[in-house]
Amino acid sequence: MSSTSEKKVVHIAMFSGGAGSAYVANHMVQTYGKENCILFFTNTLWEDEDNYRFMDEVANHIGIEITERIDGRTPEEVFHDERFLGNARLAKCSEELKVRQTIIFLEEELRNQQGLEPILYFGIGPHETHRADNLKEFYSHFPLEPIETRFPLIDLMRADLDAKGIIQEEWGIKLPRMYTIAEEMADQGNENAKVVLNSGIKGFSHANCAGRCVRGGFQHYALLYAIWPERYKQQEDMEENFRASFKKNVSILKKNAGPYTLKEFREVMEREGFEQFLFKEDADIPCVCSFS
Repeated sequence: MSSTSEKKVVHIAMFSGGAGSAYVANHMVQTYGKENCILFFTNTLWEDEDNYRFMDEVANHIGIEITERIDGRTPEEVFHDERFLGNARLAKCSEELKVRQTIIFLEEELRNQQGLEPILYFGIGPHETHRADNLKEFYSHFPLEPIETRFPLIDLMRADLDAKGIIQEEWGIKLPRMYTIAEEMADQGNENAKVVLNSGIKGFSHANCAGRCVRGGFQHYALLYAIWPERYKQQEDMEENFRASFKKNVSILKKNAGPYTLKEFREVMEREGFEQFLFKEDADIPCVCSFS
């Protein structure tokens, strides 16, 4: 087996449909050339449909196709297979659907089969350096040999860079609707969306899993309930089905260090209103899915 130093380098943008990773991917291709770059996406099968539109338009702008890998299961199927309901502390969905697929691609396909040495690029900004540190640590202990990670938004670019503005105004690409869904729905006359917008919230903090991310907290799920009650109900039903199937008193949310189901939370919001919870920034811990 050839050593790392003898392998040809391939530059890989870890792409999940976020503005930061889109900007970084473009920077990477401009720096190293299309022939030396890969736009890599792992699909959880839970993404909002507008994410795919955004990713396709970004790929067309950059000039390289998306390299996609799919486990084939949804997060819900992973929870049942692992007999563990994802929550803010631990999300096995991202471990199986994102991390595992990434490891297979990097180690088996690129290193072993093609003899290439990957360098990974992430769209993490200066305000989230702790996430960059976590990724550096993870890939420094990668199976067999470490993998280099790079964070251009932190290391190379100014702190006030407006990646979202550049993508919209200079590239002419509309951002995924999840970032501004309250704004859009308020314009269409949706009363809940108007309340959300008046609270100073335009949309979700990240565009992953169509708002059904199990690492979201009370604020996240209050927003989901207000904007997409049908998606909230899907998540509630998933939780109830898991609890019944495995006879476990578990939940996505926690309250007073114990389980607090989405059904209980919905009933409180129905009685008292969802507005008060829009300011409760408790969990909403970004998982691997939003590292890109």
